Amino acid sequence: MNVSTVSLEIPEGCNIILGQTHFIKTVEDLYEIMTGQVPGAKFGLAFCEASGPCLIRHDGNDAALVEGAVRNMEKVAAGHSFIIMMQEAFPINVLNAVKQCPEVCRIFCATANPVQAVIGETDQGRGILGVIDGFSPKGVEQEKDKAHRLEFLRKIGYKRGG
Repeated sequence: MNVSTVSLEIPEGCNIILGQTHFIKTVEDLYEIMTGQVPGAKFGLAFCEASGPCLIRHDGNDAALVEGAVRNMEKVAAGHSFIIMMQEAFPINVLNAVKQCPEVCRIFCATANPVQAVIGETDQGRGILGVIDGFSPKGVEQEKDKAHRLEFLRKIGYKRGG
């Protein structure tokens, strides 16, 4: 087996969810989840089919995000993998619904950080072994860092004041 990494393209202001699934209906179900959970979100999604014609299936409501999702899946090229690229929504808004989708087997990451997918390749095909999400720690949180984190969470509406 050959092991390599693929750097995913994440445009400024976007978040992604990268996962594994098992059925062609994934595109339709993930589309419904995205529009149902955050109606104003812009998104594109792509899914690498692992049998039959083995196409990269895609959909979304923003052409640039759909194109980006397809480009990323062309680079990953791992059967039964999918990516959702989103703007005007955070993964936390949709992640539980995505995980509850009957076809979804696994979530590798949900992030806006630079991401590298770790790919295993054999003579049969390719699979995602894991991801490298962001960077290694540079230290341990101090009180000023904690205050900054809490302030940020209040600013984006995920923590009450006080």
